[in-house]
Amino acid sequence: MHDFQYKNGQLHCEGVSVKAVAQRVGTPFYLYSSNTLTNHFQAFDRAFDKVPHIICYALKSNSNSAVLRALGREGAGADIVSGGELFRALRAGINPKKIVFAGVGKRRDEIEYALKIGILMFNVESGDELQALDRAAGEMHATARIALRVNPNIDPKTHKYISTGLKKNKFGIPIEQALEYYRMAQSLRNVEIVGVHQHIGSQITEVQPFVDALEKVIGFIKELRAAGIGIQYIDIGGGLGITYRDETPPLPRELAQAVQPLLRECGCTLVIEPGRAIVGNAGILVTSVIYHKDSEEKKFLVVDAGMNDLIRPSLYEAYHDIRPVVEPASAEKAVFDVVGPICESGDFLAKDRELPLVKQGELLAVMSAGAYGFSMSSNYNSRLRVAEVLVRGGEYFIVRERETYNDLVKGEKIPRWLEG
Repeated sequence: MHDFQYKNGQLHCEGVSVKAVAQRVGTPFYLYSSNTLTNHFQAFDRAFDKVPHIICYALKSNSNSAVLRALGREGAGADIVSGGELFRALRAGINPKKIVFAGVGKRRDEIEYALKIGILMFNVESGDELQALDRAAGEMHATARIALRVNPNIDPKTHKYISTGLKKNKFGIPIEQALEYYRMAQSLRNVEIVGVHQHIGSQITEVQPFVDALEKVIGFIKELRAAGIGIQYIDIGGGLGITYRDETPPLPRELAQAVQPLLRECGCTLVIEPGRAIVGNAGILVTSVIYHKDSEEKKFLVVDAGMNDLIRPSLYEAYHDIRPVVEPASAEKAVFDVVGPICESGDFLAKDRELPLVKQGELLAVMSAGAYGFSMSSNYNSRLRVAEVLVRGGEYFIVRERETYNDLVKGEKIPRWLEG
């Protein structure tokens, strides 16, 4: 569920008119609902209340400071994949003891930062990383708390770019080889084994892949314990999907009902890393129609948002529902490609989409854009990154100002031989 609804013919976010926000901040912009964010987080928290758990929100989906602060106040931890995300999580007030650090390429400076702060654990992806953690922790007179990310070779039945739990993916250690890596970790003086981690992919719309992966991992935990290696945390990753079009993904409570019996059996504290499922349907991208353009074969709506603002359609051929912000008086429709101003043929938000006959200057809402929208945006074509706005009830606040042209060149310098 989400809090974007039509009232008197105009799209609202909670109690705020989307058109009114557009008139204030201009377009394009991202618009988020506080109520949707917190409701989605609470749905996870309630769903897993029968087992000890930590909900580590996946910052990669949306790392705006206000979004993080809102979730942190609800008790969220953080799933991070960079030093920058660690900085953001701490700045938003998230407890370091609820932060897990994933990713295949952690740099030395990022490792040192996380060790200094004292995060819950590193989710380790390779033997080389184990050695790097041990060296860094030893030199800092610290201990690196770790879980190894095991790859259970489960097909999540999602897009190939966001599948992460198959043998051919770059992530994790094959579960068949994981025991020897745990024995390696056990031999290291500055490493403490605390958990097991697995994450099979993103936008998963069935429960069974989660169950299949968890059964494998719990079997492996029994093997570890038989070898004298204790495990306190089981991190099952995230990846629960949302409805973009006609998907019917399971609700958090349905996922919990399926996996909680297994979790109780293993006696570990659960770590779960939802991102998209919390923030995806809590945000929209609002854009204006600039031009109509017709060719012999196509009708185009040219809008002021492009692939640099929302890359998912271009990158994944992802579907996002597109709605007029003001319901049109006429029921007449036509089939359009909705395209942006970027100098690429791959710059589109929708293809062959039946839409109302909106006019130049009218507003469109690209739905379900709260996850992997702004966080994957760029300055390609030297375009300014857009504003972000957060709504609570009947009020809204600009939580990121639109960039300026000066922001584009911030940090750039001209060498002395080119001056003058």
